[in-house]
Amino acid sequence: MAILELTNVSKSFGEGPERTDVLHDVNLSVEEGEFIAIVGFSGSGKSTLISTIAGLVMPDEGTAALRGAPIAGPGPDRGVVFQNYSLMPWLSVTQNIALAVDQVFPKESRKARARRVADAVAMVGLSHARDRKPAELSGGMRQRVSVARALAMSPSMLLLDEPLSALDALTRAKLQDEIEEIWSRDKKTVILITNDVDEAILLADRIIPLTPAPRATLGQEFKVDIPRPRDRTAMNSDPEFIRLRGEVTNYLMKVGMERGAAMDESLALPNITPIDKSPPPKAYLDAAASPLDRRYLEFSGVKKIYPTPKGPLTVVDGFDLMMDRGEFITLIGHSGCGKSTVLSMTAGLNSISAGGIVLDNREVSGAGPDRAVVFQAPSLMPWMTARENVAIGVDEVYPKASRKERREIVDYYLARVGLWDAADKTAAELSNGMKQRVGIARAFALSPKLLLLDEPFGMLDSLTRWELQEVLMDVWKRTQVTAICVTHDVDEAILLADKVVMMTNGPNARIGHVMHVDLPRPRSRKELLEHPDYYRYRQTLLDFLEAYEGGATPDPERLQQMVATAAGEVTPIVLGSDEAAEARPGMAA
Repeated sequence: MAILELTNVSKSFGEGPERTDVLHDVNLSVEEGEFIAIVGFSGSGKSTLISTIAGLVMPDEGTAALRGAPIAGPGPDRGVVFQNYSLMPWLSVTQNIALAVDQVFPKESRKARARRVADAVAMVGLSHARDRKPAELSGGMRQRVSVARALAMSPSMLLLDEPLSALDALTRAKLQDEIEEIWSRDKKTVILITNDVDEAILLADRIIPLTPAPRATLGQEFKVDIPRPRDRTAMNSDPEFIRLRGEVTNYLMKVGMERGAAMDESLALPNITPIDKSPPPKAYLDAAASPLDRRYLEFSGVKKIYPTPKGPLTVVDGFDLMMDRGEFITLIGHSGCGKSTVLSMTAGLNSISAGGIVLDNREVSGAGPDRAVVFQAPSLMPWMTARENVAIGVDEVYPKASRKERREIVDYYLARVGLWDAADKTAAELSNGMKQRVGIARAFALSPKLLLLDEPFGMLDSLTRWELQEVLMDVWKRTQVTAICVTHDVDEAILLADKVVMMTNGPNARIGHVMHVDLPRPRSRKELLEHPDYYRYRQTLLDFLEAYEGGATPDPERLQQMVATAAGEVTPIVLGSDEAAEARPGMAA
């Protein structure tokens, strides 16, 4: 029997010319005890859909019914967990949960309510932190409080609106496991909103895409026929997982391409001859010239030590790596492994405690325009246009270029990242994805010797992230700039890189393994999913990350054998051996 029925649901906001049709003709039937994943992208109306089911907004057309009765408002039978925690900062973990319990069960005894709270706290593994305030908790722990608060109301349905999207990969994996365990034990009906295809396959019985707004509706349904319990690492070699992952991803990419085509048709492009099909301007090529090709960038025994009240803390302990000119590497590892620290030292934004970094025969001793950095947030001047933001610093980098040439460089890279039509819009008028495009264009326009990317797409939804990865690869293909990208995304690491550098856990983090990615370029996500070696590379990274999960320090010989077997390698891998410091894998040419 269906516990939830949405029939021809439509929802709009605003009036007249300001009216926005968000949802259109949405039909959904959910059985008791089912786990449904709705996948979609930013601005697709996912939160409006979950708010309609929660009774927080009413549909303009159609009906939303729970157990056959129209949904007239919120109720304790639906527990909602949003992306933002919405906790009372002055209350403890227990008190935040008790606030909801007292409202839902006012007639129960104080002892019975306290037991409900304690059970919910224990269910999400927070008994040890029950008396802490939200400010004393990590992001993952705060989200556990939100889940516990929803569960404490004993809802028949759990509504999860991207609850894990702001969390790091390890915390996200732990909470995915807890959600799966709670669902398996209580068989509550769960509707999860997510933009992560892997998360949807790991948790759901059915995956249903929501097409982008305006007038978003539910698309093709995908049934998940993978037996439970599902192990995220083991699934990587499961033929059904590979097939389903490819089908869902390709469907979403197709939807995204159709959305992009529709948007392009609505743009009034300027009547000029485009320059985006030409090579970069000569001034750019002159500024990027270097006689070196081999050993263009060299890290030698790089360390970072911070003073603390308890003594020196070594975050990075001997980072050794050599890169050729034009090489693209990605850095991956768990939170706290020193990835961003290495990047900030390379950029000259953080001092080096020991060792050295040499770029194009010059030692790095401070920040400079020869290294362009793209951060997770692009840090644009909100009152300046996209063109003006990209033009910052160009005069310094191209002192011998004419004003016309400098303008050509700015326009060339705005066109390359798909912002030619938005060049004169201020940063405040741009979406997050468009702002990051400006950041990428600005970095390339500086003609850097080295491009540094610190999780540049980490704050974006999957479709926008996929689009910008394609943009980045396209521009990089034309410039062949030497690049280092920090990421926590396994697929992104493989898609972008010539080599993936895997970091061991911190403190005292160092390179654990370097994986050479021998896949043809140019690469596309669709071709990657179909390549016979792709899932072998992916398994190598997943095995490595799993071995270091939770701060573990795996046995070097076991890890060496595991990584070499998964990667199909025969060359021995040295892992964190002080005796073999000179033969660390990162020093391989």
